[in-house]
Amino acid sequence: MAKQAAMNQISRVTRPRLYEQLVEQIMDFIESAQLGPGDTLPAERELAERLGVSRATLAQALVALEVLGVIDVQHGTGAVLVYRPNVPSVIKGLREHRSRLPEIAEARSTLEVKLAELAADRRTDADMKAIEKALDAMAEEVASGARGAHGDELFHQAVTAAAHSAVLAQLMTFIAGMILETRIESLGQPGRPEESLASHRKIANAIRAKDAEGAAAAMLEHIAMVSDVALLK
Repeated sequence: MAKQAAMNQISRVTRPRLYEQLVEQIMDFIESAQLGPGDTLPAERELAERLGVSRATLAQALVALEVLGVIDVQHGTGAVLVYRPNVPSVIKGLREHRSRLPEIAEARSTLEVKLAELAADRRTDADMKAIEKALDAMAEEVASGARGAHGDELFHQAVTAAAHSAVLAQLMTFIAGMILETRIESLGQPGRPEESLASHRKIANAIRAKDAEGAAAAMLEHIAMVSDVALLK
Protein backbone atom coordinates (compact mmCIF):
# COMPACT_ATOMS: atom_id res chain seq x y z
CA MET A 1 0.00 0.00 0.00
CA ALA A 2 2.73 2.43 1.04
CA LYS A 3 4.81 1.36 -1.96
CA GLN A 4 1.94 2.07 -4.35
CA ALA A 5 1.36 5.51 -2.79
CA ALA A 6 5.05 6.33 -3.20
CA MET A 7 4.95 5.25 -6.86
CA ASN A 8 1.90 7.43 -7.47
CA GLN A 9 3.68 10.38 -5.88
CA ILE A 10 6.75 9.87 -8.08
CA SER A 11 4.50 9.71 -11.14
CA ARG A 12 2.84 13.01 -10.21
CA VAL A 13 6.16 14.74 -9.64
CA THR A 14 7.92 13.56 -12.80
CA ARG A 15 5.01 13.81 -15.25
CA PRO A 16 5.78 16.62 -17.72
CA ARG A 17 3.32 19.49 -17.84
CA LEU A 18 1.45 20.08 -21.10
CA TYR A 19 3.38 23.23 -21.93
CA GLU A 20 6.66 21.36 -21.34
CA GLN A 21 5.58 18.66 -23.79
CA LEU A 22 4.62 21.27 -26.38
CA VAL A 23 7.85 23.22 -25.93
CA GLU A 24 9.73 19.98 -26.47
CA GLN A 25 7.76 19.40 -29.68
CA ILE A 26 8.61 22.90 -30.91
CA MET A 27 12.29 22.37 -30.13
CA ASP A 28 12.18 19.04 -31.98
CA PHE A 29 10.63 20.80 -34.97
CA ILE A 30 13.36 23.47 -34.90
CA GLU A 31 15.96 20.72 -34.86
CA SER A 32 14.39 18.70 -37.69
CA ALA A 33 13.89 21.82 -39.82
CA GLN A 34 17.53 22.73 -39.14
CA LEU A 35 16.58 26.28 -38.17
CA GLY A 36 19.35 28.48 -36.84
CA PRO A 37 19.60 31.88 -35.14
CA GLY A 38 17.86 34.51 -37.26
CA ASP A 39 15.54 32.03 -38.98
CA THR A 40 11.79 32.56 -38.70
CA LEU A 41 9.45 29.84 -37.47
CA PRO A 42 6.37 29.04 -39.60
CA ALA A 43 3.27 31.16 -39.07
CA GLU A 44 1.28 30.20 -35.96
CA ARG A 45 -1.56 28.63 -37.95
CA GLU A 46 0.82 26.41 -39.93
CA LEU A 47 2.90 25.46 -36.89
CA ALA A 48 -0.21 24.66 -34.85
CA GLU A 49 -1.46 22.36 -37.62
CA ARG A 50 1.91 20.60 -37.83
CA LEU A 51 1.98 20.03 -34.08
CA GLY A 52 -1.70 19.12 -33.81
CA VAL A 53 -2.60 21.80 -31.23
CA SER A 54 -4.82 24.86 -31.17
CA ARG A 55 -3.35 28.27 -32.02
CA ALA A 56 -4.18 29.50 -28.52
CA THR A 57 -2.24 26.63 -26.98
CA LEU A 58 0.69 27.19 -29.33
CA ALA A 59 0.71 30.93 -28.61
CA GLN A 60 1.18 30.27 -24.89
CA ALA A 61 4.09 27.91 -25.55
CA LEU A 62 5.72 30.51 -27.82
CA VAL A 63 5.37 33.09 -25.04
CA ALA A 64 7.15 30.66 -22.71
CA LEU A 65 10.03 30.36 -25.18
CA GLU A 66 10.13 34.13 -25.61
CA VAL A 67 10.36 34.60 -21.85
CA LEU A 68 13.51 32.46 -21.91
CA GLY A 69 14.96 34.40 -24.83
CA VAL A 70 14.91 31.38 -27.16
CA ILE A 71 12.75 33.24 -29.68
CA ASP A 72 11.90 36.87 -30.36
CA VAL A 73 8.29 37.41 -31.43
CA GLN A 74 8.23 40.46 -33.70
CA HIS A 75 5.00 42.12 -34.79
CA GLY A 76 4.53 41.63 -38.51
CA THR A 77 7.43 39.18 -38.78
CA GLY A 78 6.61 36.30 -36.47
CA ALA A 79 8.75 34.20 -34.15
CA VAL A 80 12.45 34.51 -34.91
CA LEU A 81 14.88 31.99 -33.42
CA VAL A 82 17.48 33.71 -31.23
CA TYR A 83 19.46 30.62 -30.24
CA ARG A 84 18.98 26.85 -30.25
CA PRO A 85 19.46 25.37 -26.76
CA ASN A 86 18.95 21.75 -25.83
CA VAL A 87 15.55 20.64 -24.58
CA PRO A 88 16.58 19.83 -20.96
CA SER A 89 17.98 23.33 -20.47
CA VAL A 90 14.76 24.89 -21.79
CA ILE A 91 12.55 22.79 -19.52
CA LYS A 92 14.79 23.59 -16.55
CA GLY A 93 14.54 27.30 -17.37
CA LEU A 94 10.76 27.15 -17.61
CA ARG A 95 10.44 25.42 -14.23
CA GLU A 96 12.74 27.96 -12.60
CA HIS A 97 10.72 30.78 -14.15
CA ARG A 98 7.43 29.39 -12.80
CA SER A 99 8.88 28.99 -9.31
CA ARG A 100 10.01 32.62 -9.07
CA LEU A 101 6.90 34.29 -10.50
CA PRO A 102 5.23 34.81 -7.08
CA GLU A 103 8.40 36.39 -5.66
CA ILE A 104 8.72 38.74 -8.64
CA ALA A 105 5.12 39.85 -8.06
CA GLU A 106 5.89 40.44 -4.38
CA ALA A 107 8.92 42.56 -5.21
CA ARG A 108 7.00 44.61 -7.76
CA SER A 109 4.06 45.22 -5.44
CA THR A 110 6.45 46.35 -2.72
CA LEU A 111 8.65 48.64 -4.82
CA GLU A 112 6.35 49.97 -7.51
CA VAL A 113 3.42 50.79 -5.25
CA LYS A 114 5.73 53.01 -3.17
CA LEU A 115 7.22 54.51 -6.34
CA ALA A 116 3.75 55.46 -7.60
CA GLU A 117 2.93 57.03 -4.24
CA LEU A 118 6.15 59.06 -4.25
CA ALA A 119 5.68 60.03 -7.91
CA ALA A 120 2.30 61.57 -7.07
CA ASP A 121 3.94 63.61 -4.29
CA ARG A 122 7.14 64.60 -6.10
CA ARG A 123 6.50 64.62 -9.84
CA THR A 124 7.39 67.70 -11.86
CA ASP A 125 5.75 68.90 -15.06
CA ALA A 126 8.65 67.35 -16.98
CA ASP A 127 8.07 64.03 -15.21
CA MET A 128 4.39 64.15 -16.17
CA LYS A 129 5.27 64.78 -19.80
CA ALA A 130 7.56 61.73 -19.78
CA ILE A 131 4.75 59.59 -18.33
CA GLU A 132 2.30 60.85 -20.97
CA LYS A 133 4.84 60.26 -23.74
CA ALA A 134 5.22 56.65 -22.57
CA LEU A 135 1.43 56.22 -22.60
CA ASP A 136 1.29 57.55 -26.16
CA ALA A 137 4.07 55.17 -27.23
CA MET A 138 2.27 52.15 -25.78
CA ALA A 139 -1.06 53.25 -27.28
CA GLU A 140 0.54 53.45 -30.74
CA GLU A 141 2.05 49.99 -30.35
CA VAL A 142 -1.20 48.43 -29.20
CA ALA A 143 -3.20 50.17 -31.96
CA SER A 144 -0.83 48.66 -34.53
CA GLY A 145 -1.52 45.17 -33.20
CA ALA A 146 1.70 44.86 -31.21
CA ARG A 147 1.80 44.02 -27.50
CA GLY A 148 3.10 47.38 -26.33
CA ALA A 149 6.08 45.97 -24.43
CA HIS A 150 8.36 48.92 -25.18
CA GLY A 151 5.76 51.49 -24.15
CA ASP A 152 5.02 49.46 -21.03
CA GLU A 153 8.69 49.55 -20.09
CA LEU A 154 8.91 53.30 -20.77
CA PHE A 155 5.87 53.94 -18.56
CA HIS A 156 7.27 52.13 -15.53
CA GLN A 157 10.64 53.81 -16.05
CA ALA A 158 8.93 57.22 -16.15
CA VAL A 159 7.01 56.55 -12.94
CA THR A 160 10.23 55.42 -11.27
CA ALA A 161 12.02 58.58 -12.39
CA ALA A 162 9.12 60.75 -11.17
CA ALA A 163 9.49 59.32 -7.66
CA HIS A 164 12.95 60.90 -7.36
CA SER A 165 14.26 58.11 -5.13
CA ALA A 166 17.75 57.01 -6.15
CA VAL A 167 17.77 53.93 -3.91
CA LEU A 168 14.39 52.63 -5.11
CA ALA A 169 15.47 53.30 -8.69
CA GLN A 170 18.59 51.18 -8.11
CA LEU A 171 16.46 48.35 -6.73
CA MET A 172 14.23 48.52 -9.80
CA THR A 173 17.30 48.29 -12.03
CA PHE A 174 18.42 45.23 -10.08
CA ILE A 175 15.18 43.33 -10.79
CA ALA A 176 14.69 44.70 -14.33
CA GLY A 177 15.57 41.39 -15.96
CA MET A 178 13.03 39.49 -13.89
CA ILE A 179 10.37 42.13 -14.59
CA LEU A 180 11.05 41.71 -18.31
CA GLU A 181 10.11 38.03 -17.98
CA THR A 182 6.74 38.89 -16.46
CA ARG A 183 6.17 41.75 -18.94
CA ILE A 184 6.56 39.44 -21.94
CA GLU A 185 4.43 36.75 -20.35
CA SER A 186 1.69 39.12 -19.20
CA LEU A 187 1.39 41.06 -22.46
CA GLY A 188 1.21 37.74 -24.30
CA GLN A 189 -2.18 37.05 -22.70
CA PRO A 190 -5.20 37.71 -24.97
CA GLY A 191 -6.57 41.23 -24.41
CA ARG A 192 -3.89 42.07 -21.85
CA PRO A 193 -2.14 44.91 -23.78
CA GLU A 194 -5.39 46.92 -23.85
CA GLU A 195 -6.10 46.17 -20.18
CA SER A 196 -2.58 47.13 -19.18
CA LEU A 197 -2.75 50.41 -21.08
CA ALA A 198 -6.04 51.32 -19.40
CA SER A 199 -4.48 50.47 -16.04
CA HIS A 200 -1.49 52.69 -16.83
CA ARG A 201 -3.82 55.58 -17.61
CA LYS A 202 -5.50 55.17 -14.22
CA ILE A 203 -2.12 55.34 -12.47
CA ALA A 204 -1.09 58.37 -14.56
CA ASN A 205 -4.33 60.19 -13.74
CA ALA A 206 -3.69 59.77 -10.02
CA ILE A 207 -0.09 60.96 -10.37
CA ARG A 208 -1.24 63.95 -12.43
CA ALA A 209 -3.75 64.83 -9.69
CA LYS A 210 -1.03 64.39 -7.05
CA ASP A 211 -3.23 61.78 -5.37
CA ALA A 212 -0.62 59.65 -3.62
CA GLU A 213 -3.10 57.23 -2.07
CA GLY A 214 -4.94 56.79 -5.36
CA ALA A 215 -1.69 56.27 -7.30
CA ALA A 216 -0.55 53.59 -4.85
CA ALA A 217 -3.91 51.80 -5.02
CA ALA A 218 -3.96 51.96 -8.82
CA MET A 219 -0.42 50.57 -9.05
CA LEU A 220 -1.24 47.74 -6.63
CA GLU A 221 -4.27 46.84 -8.74
CA HIS A 222 -2.11 46.99 -11.87
CA ILE A 223 0.59 44.69 -10.48
CA ALA A 224 -2.07 42.18 -9.38
CA MET A 225 -3.52 42.19 -12.89
CA VAL A 226 -0.25 41.81 -14.81
CA SER A 227 0.88 39.08 -12.43
CA ASP A 228 -2.18 37.01 -13.34
CA VAL A 229 -0.68 34.93 -16.14
CA ALA A 230 -1.78 31.65 -17.62
CA LEU A 231 1.14 29.64 -18.94
CA LEU A 232 0.05 26.17 -19.88
CA LYS A 233 -0.67 23.93 -16.90
